[in-house]
Amino acid sequence: MKHLSQLLLFTVALLLLNPDFVFSQKKKKYIVNAYVGGFRGLVMTEDIDVAKLTHINYAFVDVKDSMAVLTNLATDSTNFRKLNALKLINPDLKIVISIGGWAWSENFSDAVLTESSRLKFAKSSVDIIRQYNLDGVDIDWEYPGMRGEEGNIFRPEDKQNFTLMFKVIRDELNVLEKEKGGKYLLTTAVGGSKSFIENTEMGLAQQYLDYVLIMTYDYGGRNGTVGHHTNLYDYGDSEEGSSADRSVKNFIAAGVPANKIGLGAAFYGKGWEAASSTNNGLGEKRVKAVQGGGYTKLKDTMIDQNGYKKYYDKKAHAPYLFNDSTKVLITYEDEDTVKEKCKYVKKNNLAGIFFWEYFSDPKKYLLTEISKNLD
Repeated sequence: MKHLSQLLLFTVALLLLNPDFVFSQKKKKYIVNAYVGGFRGLVMTEDIDVAKLTHINYAFVDVKDSMAVLTNLATDSTNFRKLNALKLINPDLKIVISIGGWAWSENFSDAVLTESSRLKFAKSSVDIIRQYNLDGVDIDWEYPGMRGEEGNIFRPEDKQNFTLMFKVIRDELNVLEKEKGGKYLLTTAVGGSKSFIENTEMGLAQQYLDYVLIMTYDYGGRNGTVGHHTNLYDYGDSEEGSSADRSVKNFIAAGVPANKIGLGAAFYGKGWEAASSTNNGLGEKRVKAVQGGGYTKLKDTMIDQNGYKKYYDKKAHAPYLFNDSTKVLITYEDEDTVKEKCKYVKKNNLAGIFFWEYFSDPKKYLLTEISKNLD
């Protein structure tokens, strides 16, 4: 009874803080999927504008001994309870666990190496869903067949095992569906590079997946140069550039249906010190990485402030800041670019937009724009 009372009080508080929420709302046509960093500790769920979301991916669940493992049981379990309470406000909301991420992908290759290890991994993943009454599994393996973070285990067999992993997880989710009824999701966050496609079988893997979330950010310039990190289109003179448009086309060519693709938006900026001020640092050699920060911080304290001037690359559809005295360039996403990404989603019949990470923009500048343009 104590927990029920707390849940009711929590829900009432959310409604008072967010009077625009309603219990019945029109089901959204496109996904608006937020990654929420539960690995940091307790999530301030009362600050989440859940009416503007369709999915929350809870990041991250670790991989150890061929099992999906919660990294902090006390805070994770509390976070799951509070996130589930948001469904009282938005009944269509789906809560999905995201397994892996940059810092927790070192053991994926071992976990899916054999039939028995894959089954162990799949069962442990779905057991978390079963225990905490959640809605699905998201795999964020960074990266199959490639190093990713220093020290990660990877091997050529990852290419086929990546596909087999999804098959066995899907089988386990089907079992859960028979147990409880309803639909359970299986999604994956994937790198936007051509090398990711070359090291996987996306055309085969997609048959088991509800959504393929392409991380169309963290691009940067080629060969150690300063470049955009979340640009919509190619720029410069190279035929080998990186962009969201290029990534989407490559995944479609690899056999992923457009209507399963989620387009990534970055709610944070990345900074680099350039070797010179030529072309406002774009295309110049990187000297070192510099902290960028979340979009709320950029908008409120750095755009056309404190020595930073805003520029816009029309070809890339990407803004950036440059400080001429320090030669620091910050590449980021703003309201105009997420609006362009929304248009791109509609034009190309994609599933919708996802973003990393919700609390990087606490004033919801970008989420508000997405919600306005992707209904």
